[in-house]
Amino acid sequence: MTSWPPVDPADASAVAEQRDDLLAAVRDHAGRIAYQLARLKGGDYGQATVETDRAEWTVKYEGGDLEYLRFAPGRGTETYVVSTKQPPEPEALADALADYDAFVAGFNDYVSSLDGVLDDVSTEFPEVASTDGVVAERDRVLGRIREVCDRIARELHRYEGGDYGTFTSRVDGTRWELKWDADGASYLRVGGTGGLYLLSQYEPPSADDIREYAPRFRGFVDAYNEHVGELESDLATVEL
Repeated sequence: MTSWPPVDPADASAVAEQRDDLLAAVRDHAGRIAYQLARLKGGDYGQATVETDRAEWTVKYEGGDLEYLRFAPGRGTETYVVSTKQPPEPEALADALADYDAFVAGFNDYVSSLDGVLDDVSTEFPEVASTDGVVAERDRVLGRIREVCDRIARELHRYEGGDYGTFTSRVDGTRWELKWDADGASYLRVGGTGGLYLLSQYEPPSADDIREYAPRFRGFVDAYNEHVGELESDLATVEL
């Protein structure tokens, strides 16, 4: 009767240790290639492919660190020489590393091909136009609109009381809305929800929008004055 197990299994520790040593060396060396690629491409992550006579090698990096090194021969199965997953089989690793020197040479040739490519690029650029004049005019127009809106806000606050409120009116078919609080105008919006904020706590409108709507602002002020006139007329009919 045969005893179990019939023979002792072969010890693979030596082969595994040798593979791990090779992979550590490759990871360190290819990691330097990944770092150089990250510097060259100027991004936190990316990849590059280098062709040799036998295969395509792909280096993927993230944050300047090597993420994986893939060996894809013209014939046969691709091998992830370095990856975040399980290490390659020893035979596949040996086959890939037989082409590793050619991969490094190809990468070096690629870097060398870029030498001098920027030598004739001039840094004599045209002068940049100043926006000072446009900004000053924008601020002047919006400043005057805010003055008037703050005045309207104070008058509405006096009449209506409360800490905040709105005044809306249609000017030539377009809805204008002034929101106010005790401190003055919060915003002036043209066009209803999703419309243009002529005044707000955020960025100012474009010069084109100001050019279009600033002349129409007079119609909004006229509408407010008419509103006040109607209030005065209503109160004038009250008898005690």
